[in-house]
Amino acid sequence: MVSIQSIMKGLLASVIGILVIGLLATVVFAVTIFVISTGASLAGYEPSADYVVLAAALIVVAVILTGGFTPRLSGNRDDTESEDGFEDRTFN
Repeated sequence: MVSIQSIMKGLLASVIGILVIGLLATVVFAVTIFVISTGASLAGYEPSADYVVLAAALIVVAVILTGGFTPRLSGNRDDTESEDGFEDRTFN
């Protein structure tokens, strides 16, 4: 019985996490559309809605992918530093 409760708690946490991430992604997408259309109009351009949505989608995908790399880029490493002073944290 305990394992079923544990599985259900994990499933509920996953569903809540997916809903929160979906909501945040939608808000970020809407804000990105606003920023792109406002920036284009300030620059004197009138792009069609298709290009605004395409640009916003590409930016949001890039932000999501970059967010996946953030813990590795900003985390502390116990490895010895390279002798030349260059620190490449993108590769483990």
